[in-house]
Amino acid sequence: MRFVLASASPARLTVLRNAGVEPVVRVSGVDEDAVAAALTDPKPTELVTALAVAKAEAIAADERDAVVVGCDSMLLTPDGAVEGKPGTADVARERWRRMAGRAGTLLTGHAVLRVVDGRVVDRAADHEATVVRFGTPTDAELEAYLASGEPLGVAGAFTLDGRGGWFVEGIEGDPSSVIGISLPLTRRLLAGIGVGVSDIW
Repeated sequence: MRFVLASASPARLTVLRNAGVEPVVRVSGVDEDAVAAALTDPKPTELVTALAVAKAEAIAADERDAVVVGCDSMLLTPDGAVEGKPGTADVARERWRRMAGRAGTLLTGHAVLRVVDGRVVDRAADHEATVVRFGTPTDAELEAYLASGEPLGVAGAFTLDGRGGWFVEGIEGDPSSVIGISLPLTRRLLAGIGVGVSDIW
């Protein structure tokens, strides 16, 4: 069965490969700001799920027979802000200084579409929420982390499976979801469209 990951995330690809799946990677190119702007006062969980659906749908439109998975992650801070990729070192620095010693919730939206004969015949979508407890890097550590470039292109300006892992004190929930794709949730969503994990191994 053709299994398509609608994401450029190397971390998501690694999670799937380590779990026995070799997906076809196709990047959706979805305008995330436009998707968000089209929603009326969405809850954070609705936003990440809508973005995941949009990415999966964009790729599914060009598939004939496949299962397409889309994901999107954002960090929900204790202040109620929802943060995606910081993009710049200045934004990432500010976020780390604000979150150091605190906990946030990493939200990851998931969407799974079944495409048969060029049309979507079934779909399932949901989100996973995992609490992340951040440590407090020294100024030198933070600057070195920012200089690595790693935190600039990831939700919440941190990784669990890279250099950012040095500064994560703990999590409550699914670690694979923090990395970018929840294996347990994806398995449940696949089951919801009639696909077993063994079908994609």
